[in-house]
Amino acid sequence: MRILIQRVKKASVSIKGKVNSFINNGLLVFVGICEQDKDEDIEWLTKKIANIRLFDDENGVMNKSVTEIDGEILAVSQFTLMAATKKGNRPSYIKAAKPEISIPLYEQFCKELSAAVNKPIATGVFGADMKVELINDGPVTIFIDSKNRE
Repeated sequence: MRILIQRVKKASVSIKGKVNSFINNGLLVFVGICEQDKDEDIEWLTKKIANIRLFDDENGVMNKSVTEIDGEILAVSQFTLMAATKKGNRPSYIKAAKPEISIPLYEQFCKELSAAVNKPIATGVFGADMKVELINDGPVTIFIDSKNRE
């Protein structure tokens, strides 16, 4: 599972011109799922997201988590995070899980992330043509791969 986290002042997902989800200060989390992803990937990532220190403390140092600032989270499925770009100029998405695998894992991820931060999270709509708008704060953007825990 690969995620891209962006610290945002606000973010929204629109579908067919209508806002589906909106958050203020918090994290926009893009989620890519591969067929090898399991419960342990979700557990590790949701704990990481809930506790990663990306927000400034009183000294201007990134030392607080989204949970500590009572921030919001918007999680959006994004199969293109699984792109393989080693050969040629056209990305391959063969590593991305098919919907019958990825939909239940995405839903489980969202449920566990909500539990990890002890509040509801906003989501996109799996497989929809979504328009994502955001104001990146910092900018702060972090990429995490559950298969490469560095």
